[in-house]
Amino acid sequence: MNKSGGTSSIARVEAEATRLVERMAAGEATREQIERWRGQSQLHAQAYEDAERVWTRIAAVSRAQHSAQVDYVAPLRELGKQRSALNRRLVLGGGLAAISGAAGYSVIRPPLSLWPSLSELRADFRTGTGEQRAIRFAETVAINLNTQTSLVVRPASEGEDRIELVSGEASFATTADSTRALAVLAANGRTVSGPGRFEVRYIGTGTPVVVTCYEGQLRVECQGEIFQLLPGQRVSYGDTGLGKTTLLDPSAEPEWQRGIVEFRNTPLAEAVEEINRYRPGRIILISSALGRRLLSGRFRIDQMDKALLQLEHTFSAKLTRLPGGVVLLG
Repeated sequence: MNKSGGTSSIARVEAEATRLVERMAAGEATREQIERWRGQSQLHAQAYEDAERVWTRIAAVSRAQHSAQVDYVAPLRELGKQRSALNRRLVLGGGLAAISGAAGYSVIRPPLSLWPSLSELRADFRTGTGEQRAIRFAETVAINLNTQTSLVVRPASEGEDRIELVSGEASFATTADSTRALAVLAANGRTVSGPGRFEVRYIGTGTPVVVTCYEGQLRVECQGEIFQLLPGQRVSYGDTGLGKTTLLDPSAEPEWQRGIVEFRNTPLAEAVEEINRYRPGRIILISSALGRRLLSGRFRIDQMDKALLQLEHTFSAKLTRLPGGVVLLG
């Protein structure tokens, strides 16, 4: 193969890597497809690592207090450019172990949460971005899974079935003729229910677990503390133990089960994180001042791009759209 042919081949592989990362970000490519593509050669593996590095850089700067000096757009523009000299050196050999290690890290902690983590991919039941699903568990338990929710079935004990909420949000309904308790594990605690209806929300590490009781009675356990939760009560728990209970209308259905996301004087930074759970890609706030402004409104889960346009209009913000569904809002 001549020199020009080699350069053309490298450019083609880099372009394919870029498209593959974009597909993964949009939820259109599986980890198996990616590993198959990466395994074709060292050149393929390096090209994919380069593409992932862009997302990692964006994730790092988005955590740096949304500094106005950070250049968010340039890394994405670089993604489409050739890195021929670097890749030609790679073709000569070496670096495979480092590539493998970097890929493993990206599976465990995906940049910007653009695709599921390894623990989520291993779940027994899982919903993708914007997806909701109804399942049956242990014959007498009906479960509704909200978007980006992963459940793992744990070994049962005598008189008790167990399931773990790895991340996400799910409602549980146990029938009156159930003879076994249901234990829902989440983070450092668990919720035990007899016949009844309740909801558990745990978005991930660093966030509290929120338990809401609609019917029946729950026993919420965390770090040796136990609280009996009654219909119309909600409690959270986390690293500091059980929090205070709040009251709500037990007859009201959760908004997400009706296809609605509602915000009431919610800081925009928090609202954006919730919207990100329902749309492919990622919205990144690049203004901390904008993130502190308050948002009130109701949005349809299946029309989150319209919600994005409303944010632009309401806050006179600028939208910059990038590949893979990434949007800069500032």
